[in-house]
This record gives sequence, C-alpha cells and structure tokens, in this order.
Amino acid sequence: MSLPALQHDTGPDPQTTVIVLHGLGADGHDFEPVCQELDLRALGAVRFILPHAPEQPVTINGGYVMRAWYDIRQVDLQRQEDAAGVRASGAAIAALIDAERARGLPAGRIVLMGFSQGCAMALFTGLRYPERLGGIVALSGYQPLADSLESERSDANRLAPVFMAHGRLDPVVVPARGEAARDQLRALGQAVEWRDYRMEHSVSTEELRDLNAWLLKTLG
Repeated sequence: MSLPALQHDTGPDPQTTVIVLHGLGADGHDFEPVCQELDLRALGAVRFILPHAPEQPVTINGGYVMRAWYDIRQVDLQRQEDAAGVRASGAAIAALIDAERARGLPAGRIVLMGFSQGCAMALFTGLRYPERLGGIVALSGYQPLADSLESERSDANRLAPVFMAHGRLDPVVVPARGEAARDQLRALGQAVEWRDYRMEHSVSTEELRDLNAWLLKTLG
C-alpha cells in the first residue's frame, strides 16, 4: 500500500523531516495549520510530510467509507482490534520513513507524529521501526496492539524520546487510554515527556508551544 501525501518544505535542502498522521475521517490537510504554527527555524529547513490514510468502511460509523488507518469495530478501543489493518498501515508509514532515508536523511532526523488514530499509528510504527528515529509525538491517542509491544519493540527505538499529550476532558479517547500508554512505555524504560491540558479531543495553543519546545530540545 502506497500512501499519497502532502509535502511542505520550509526552505531548501531540509535536514529534518516531520511525518504527521491525521485522525479518523480527516486527511493530510487537517494538520497543515499545526505545521504552520510550529517555529522550528533553529533547526534549519524542515520538511513536513502529511499522508492521507486509505479510504475504507469503518464499523462504528455504520460502515461509512472514510479515511482511516484501520477499522474501529467497537467504541471500546481495546476490544476486537483490527490487527491486520494496523499492521498494513504501519508498513505503509514505515515506507514513508524509508523514502526519507533514501533521500539521504538519517533516521535520527525524522520525527513521527500523530493525532488520535494517527497517534496510535505513530506509536505502533515508530516503536517498531528498525532504525533509531529522532522522536515520536503522540497526541490524544492510545497504544494499539498493546499486548504485542514488549515483544515487537525494536532495540533501536527502545530509547527514542516520546512526547505524549492529552486533553483532560477528552470524550473520544478518554484520558485513561493515553495514561495507560504512557505508563506502559515508562515501565519498559522509554523516555516519555507527558503533558495534559484542559481541553477535549483537540489541539491547543499551549500544547503546540510545549511540543515546539520539545522538538527544538530533542533535535537541536
């Protein structure tokens, strides 16, 4: 599966790439304003890649076809997970990372970032990717296929830094799901910076300010 994607370079010859994965029912355009808000000039030119998830029926939405990284079969996100869909999208996202490396960018200058269902895919793909990434950003999401993480996590990304953020009022992905992902990663020795905010299932100005600072600290 090949993913269509938007690309925005902030200048010539980018030396850092941020791959941004949207949430259920959105597309790559959804996070263009977020990328524009980030001020990463201290890192030089940055390439933002915003892929579109494949279109497929989503069970909890009555089988309606929309962009989704995998099917969601129940409101309880931990039951009847679409493992095949998660793994197929994970392979396609890993191919985007591979393509950046083929351009000559080291894996350590690539950040994988996602929101909601895209957050789940960022965690799934990034933690299993065979080369050490610059970082993983997990916004308002959860850990998919959590039971397989410990056995499948790559040695290269066991120490990759992770930025996690969640809304304390989130009714879509309840805070406990994000906290469970955080606690699992910390128990496995992962370096996780955690932030929570008084917001629902969204992105806030304060969150972007904290994310911006983390990216500069992590990649600078």
